[in-house]
Amino acid sequence: MKSISIDERAISLAHYIIDSKDTVRGAAKKFGISKSTVHKDVSERLKKINPSLAKEVRVILDENKAERHMRGGMATKLKYSHLKEKKIMGNNP
Repeated sequence: MKSISIDERAISLAHYIIDSKDTVRGAAKKFGISKSTVHKDVSERLKKINPSLAKEVRVILDENKAERHMRGGMATKLKYSHLKEKKIMGNNP
């Protein structure tokens, strides 16, 4: 398998995040790298490589950050609704 350069990876990550509107965590999972690496690539390295692309990614990252508290709330709600369902189903034969 051909190894890509760090610059190419940063550009690929940027395009992926822009196209999919995915989070840093999602991009990290998709590319098989750490969240720290994704963040460094699109926040620091990309500014030097392609400043206009870096600005586009920043818009998506800022949107994701603004929505983060809602995603967390929904995840918690979903978790506890499943637990409640299991408890109800477990008590009825």
